Amino acid sequence: MTRHQPLLTLVLMGALALCTAAPSWAAPFPEARIFIEYNSTDNDLGFHVKLDAENWKSATISNPAGNVIFEVAGKGAFGALGLSELFFEGAEPSLDEVPLANLLARMPEGRYTFKGVTVGNGRLTSRPTLSHAVPAGPEVSTLVNGGTVVLSWEPVTGPPAGFPNRAITIVGYQVIVGSFEISLPESSTSMRLPDELVESLGPGEHDFEVLAIEAGGNQTITAGTFTID
Repeated sequence: MTRHQPLLTLVLMGALALCTAAPSWAAPFPEARIFIEYNSTDNDLGFHVKLDAENWKSATISNPAGNVIFEVAGKGAFGALGLSELFFEGAEPSLDEVPLANLLARMPEGRYTFKGVTVGNGRLTSRPTLSHAVPAGPEVSTLVNGGTVVLSWEPVTGPPAGFPNRAITIVGYQVIVGSFEISLPESSTSMRLPDELVESLGPGEHDFEVLAIEAGGNQTITAGTFTID
């Protein structure tokens, strides 16, 4: 019996190692997005990223060619406790200064790989797709009548002039006035601002944004102003 003990010990040690090693499986990030935001009024464009998971301590993003283009890790307390939501915007150069083709070539269409490690050494992996299907900016008109303010726009059906000729499917619109923000269905073509909001704004010129949001996640802003007497 004694001569079999080393073998038994090796088996037990192997089983223990399997129990304590980091899991080889990878769960998806609950949220992992990479998308384009184009401001049709200012004619600038940037690439945005949003990811979310509980208690992750490091994350990387690789482009479709497999090259790491972003890396972040928590240190000290953040490394020990972990992180959750992360959102960042890339620089948004003017297309008058940096040609659109150059920007899109740097961030090609395709699947980007998001990888993360949790404080418990769990693995996270998601592969969201970046599309170059960018919607045109909504053509917005304003109507101000006393305390009534209505923003109206034409349905967006295609890309802006000079952008890749991709089919555009709008899944919603968003209206932003100051700290007020509301998401609307794709069938919407107008928004009457709440009376309480208009009253709080008071007389003067006020900024607004109307965003068209495409099925692939890309969004385009039209900015403007309206004046309350």
